[in-house]
Amino acid sequence: MDGEKIGKKRLWAAIPPWLIIGAVVVLAPLFIFMTLQNIDRQREQTTRLLLEKGAALIRSFEAGARTGIGMRWGGFQLQKLLMETSQQPDIDYLIVTDTEGTIRADSDPARIGLSYGLDLDLRKIAGSALLAWRQVPNNEGADTFEVYRRFAPTGFPFPGFRDPLMPPARPGEEPEIAPPGFVIFVGLDMGPILAAHEEDRRHTIWMSVIFLLIGCSGIISLLLAQGYRTAKSSLSRIKAFSDSLVENMPIGLVAVDGAGALIAFNQTAEAILGRSAGEALGKRAKDILPGSCWEIFRQLAIERKLIEREIDCLVAEGQTIPLEVIATALHEDDGPLIGYVVLFRDMTEVRRLKQEVARSQRLASLGSLAAGVAHEIRNPLSSIKGFATYFRERYRDIADDRETAEVMIREVDRLNRVITQLLEFARPMTMTKTPTSLQTLIRHSLETIEGQAREKGISLDADLPPEITPVPLDADQIGQVLLNLYLNSIAAMEAGGTLSVSLGRRDEGRIRIAVADTGAGIRKEDFSRVFDPYFTTKPSGTGLGLAIVYRIVEAHGGEILLESEPERGTTVTLLFPATPAGTPLSGPPTLRPEASPEPRSGIRRGDTSE
Repeated sequence: MDGEKIGKKRLWAAIPPWLIIGAVVVLAPLFIFMTLQNIDRQREQTTRLLLEKGAALIRSFEAGARTGIGMRWGGFQLQKLLMETSQQPDIDYLIVTDTEGTIRADSDPARIGLSYGLDLDLRKIAGSALLAWRQVPNNEGADTFEVYRRFAPTGFPFPGFRDPLMPPARPGEEPEIAPPGFVIFVGLDMGPILAAHEEDRRHTIWMSVIFLLIGCSGIISLLLAQGYRTAKSSLSRIKAFSDSLVENMPIGLVAVDGAGALIAFNQTAEAILGRSAGEALGKRAKDILPGSCWEIFRQLAIERKLIEREIDCLVAEGQTIPLEVIATALHEDDGPLIGYVVLFRDMTEVRRLKQEVARSQRLASLGSLAAGVAHEIRNPLSSIKGFATYFRERYRDIADDRETAEVMIREVDRLNRVITQLLEFARPMTMTKTPTSLQTLIRHSLETIEGQAREKGISLDADLPPEITPVPLDADQIGQVLLNLYLNSIAAMEAGGTLSVSLGRRDEGRIRIAVADTGAGIRKEDFSRVFDPYFTTKPSGTGLGLAIVYRIVEAHGGEILLESEPERGTTVTLLFPATPAGTPLSGPPTLRPEASPEPRSGIRRGDTSE
């Protein structure tokens, strides 16, 4: 019920005041005009009714007067007839005057001989048969509706008869036969008619007001209906958009109501938490969400403020995922709590990128330091090698001394190779990219290590589909990358095995080269360090081979993926942009280890090339 009341309140609040005012402004003049017309029509009907009543009374009195004249009535009988006629309801008076205004007959005998109607042109009225009327004020009640016209019972003198209303002739005068002209006045009481007219007018006004309200309500209802349909359509579109937005947004969204039941659970939340929306919605959040996520809701209920933090969330299959969480409470406009909403994002990739940035900074510092050290060491080494060569020639005949000098020369050469690699690692990478056939490049690189592989009982396997088109690369540097990976794989397979190289497409924009072996694999603790300079598990290794591989792939805008299982082998996947020749390559490579059920880390155990 509260929801319905709030909905109705919002509906009425949504009606603009100008809408109601506009409806009234449009309809009010129309209904006022119709009301006035109706009142005028009623007044005209009332006037016509009173005129007809007055005319009927005049005709009735004239008929009686004609009859009396035929029966030789005198003025007394006519006066009596007039008094009898005036006894009818709603008749105030009956008066007959001559053209001079002298009352010849009156419903009130006391008024005979007085003057009446002097404000009218009685001679003109007596000479016309037209009916006229006027409204006469009455101090004792309602006004009187007075109807008057010529009074002519016969219309002409009766032969041998004198008009009974004429005064008697004076002695010596001839009696006047033709009537000099008379005017009859009929006064009708307007009280009942005015009361009925007032009642009709009130009724008309009320009906007009009611019709005005009905008309305004109708217009407002039509506009409200149209607005409702428009709002409903807009709301449907907004709801569809918001539902699609929530469902497909790239961050997880979970919402619970005030009772703790899940009411929203989007696709990203399903992917991160490993639960489907079907099994989550409507259930208690405490039973569905991991403990660290549920703890956020509990804190929201206590603190009632925005919470923003990073947490480690234990999800399905015992995997822990770092999450960035933003949580807040939801309230209605008037304050009541609706529920809580939590937004969260998987921070695994962000953390990995942070580690890569830290690693790149560390490599840059080591490279700068190594370049300085290499320059300082190379000159003394040249002197040592020169003296060792001198002693070897001088003590050629002494076997022990000659052997000692040769050992010194070999060690100096080894140190020189290390310094050369170090300088190459620290030096800015320069490349000459040309469209390169990867099939030919891989075949040539395999031919260089074919003899070493045969000596250790290692078979070589190459899958090089011909449909892969040339890719813009620096062929010499990519050849060095492949050679370093081959040598690491051979060193990891002491008891023989298989070295496989495959070529293909990872997706529409990248070419994939995968180098796999069946060697010792990589220990879990060595995984994050395999590309660090000077990290090696080989007694004679320099720890720079894979660091150089990383730099070359990085310079090509590529990516390195690693898979490894101890005692089962390692797979190194190189991904290069398949851009046409002449198209600039951009973007640093990504070192992204691919996890497996068992630890698969590093390039391989004891696997760092020189």
